[in-house]
Amino acid sequence: MADIVLATLNAKYIHSAFGLRYLMANLGDLQPHARLMEFDLNRRPVDVVEAILQAGPRVVGLGVYIWNAGPTAEVVRLLKCLRPEIKVVLGGPEVSYETEQQPIAHLADCVICGEADLAFPQIARQLLQGRMPVHRIVQAPLPDLRQVDLPYDWYTDEDIAHRVLYVEASRGCPFSCEFCLSSLDIPVRTFPLEPFLAALQRLLDRGARHFKFVDRTFNLHIATARAILEFLLRRHREGQFYHFEMVPDRLPRELREVIQQFPPGSLQFEVGIQTFNPEVAARISRRQNYARLEENLAWLRQQTGVHIHADLIAGLPGESLESFAAGFDRLVALQPHEIQFGILKRLRGTPISRHDAEWGMVYNPHPPYEILENRLIDFATMQRLRRFARYWDLVANSGHFTETAPRLWHPGRSPFYSFLAWSDWLYQRAGRTDAIALPRLTSWLFEYLTTVLGQPPEEVAACLARDYARAGHRDLPGHIRRLLPSTHPTHPGAASASALLRRQARHRAQAAPAEQRPAGPDPLPDPAPAAEAGN
Repeated sequence: MADIVLATLNAKYIHSAFGLRYLMANLGDLQPHARLMEFDLNRRPVDVVEAILQAGPRVVGLGVYIWNAGPTAEVVRLLKCLRPEIKVVLGGPEVSYETEQQPIAHLADCVICGEADLAFPQIARQLLQGRMPVHRIVQAPLPDLRQVDLPYDWYTDEDIAHRVLYVEASRGCPFSCEFCLSSLDIPVRTFPLEPFLAALQRLLDRGARHFKFVDRTFNLHIATARAILEFLLRRHREGQFYHFEMVPDRLPRELREVIQQFPPGSLQFEVGIQTFNPEVAARISRRQNYARLEENLAWLRQQTGVHIHADLIAGLPGESLESFAAGFDRLVALQPHEIQFGILKRLRGTPISRHDAEWGMVYNPHPPYEILENRLIDFATMQRLRRFARYWDLVANSGHFTETAPRLWHPGRSPFYSFLAWSDWLYQRAGRTDAIALPRLTSWLFEYLTTVLGQPPEEVAACLARDYARAGHRDLPGHIRRLLPSTHPTHPGAASASALLRRQARHRAQAAPAEQRPAGPDPLPDPAPAAEAGN
């Protein structure tokens, strides 16, 4: 039994609730009376409520995010219907802005807006004493990070073995990009470095292998970033993996020297580019040096083993289809391992809404609030882009087709428009964007390349077979296998990889350019370590 239950619905089991662990770490003498409960979106709200009530709480704190706002509202309704005496406290980014407009906020007894690390324990203590907060909606002041107890000891052995471990050395962002909630978190604040590194050491001592840093701009403070990278490098063991969000135009020599020393496949950098159109970037208050950005990405690709995950956003105010296509092609030429093709969202509280009238921005009123159309891109075209994004993830980002995917755009052809044509064809063929089995997708890709683009069937079959072998797949469709010479290796060649990192491993097993491959049967690749959360 527990007086306080802290709960949330994660997007997937593999994710861990970072915010709840901060709340637990800072409960002080209330910790023995509290319980942390995590669910995922596969759990029915009524079953979530049943589990919560079995703990017998008097106070329930729920983390509300863009991905779980709907089912969390149902959880609150059910809790209040069954046990109205239980006090429900909401927190998280989804309820921290435009709070009064949200029905879920009116169902709760209290809503904490902002960083609740220190505010929640105070409110929970009041509620357990039978006292209601003076205000139902509480604007939490930014906590002094020197006073915040770190959450890392609240990761369980199961978390360490099977989940993504989120860590952060700083909070906030110095930039003011209008589509991003982080732009509201000014100034950037850093945690004291020594206690943070000591907490990382304890995780490493317990066998932690995969860390995802959620700092919005990890490389903002070069000295701190270098100290953390050097700390990890000195303790690196095979199979360890570290994800960072990096400012793409800020990679000075001090960082390059350390980055180059990490083994291939141990670092992943998420670099937010969002748009290559300078006018659009200025319109949304995004500052970046494009020449330096391109030079840095080229250096990372050519001189390091960093896995590069680059972000672009479609639907920004003033960005036409042609402008986005040019930016996409420019990014493809830089050869990041993955391109996260995002559709613009109007997150609550962000100033992107100031462009609504001028650019005819129409958003879905329901989470995740994606744009439906604007003055330059109509609804039908935006739907095509949405399908493009999904299919790009299945074909190009997944690592299943590292050699075959570029066949969709031959030299001299636009990767964007070439892939858009394939995307349109595939949607006509499949009629859906989800639940497409890999063998079926492979068969359709073979059909498109050979019948629509007219590429030699035997050549395409050999290319697909090499991709299958590198990725470790066994189910190459029979009609493709029959086109292969008897000497062709179609059995898996990639080493088994941890569930967290398979996607990166598939990209690491990329083929050499055709002119570098030896004649005769293709050699099997070297075993590759493992891949990313949820893949």
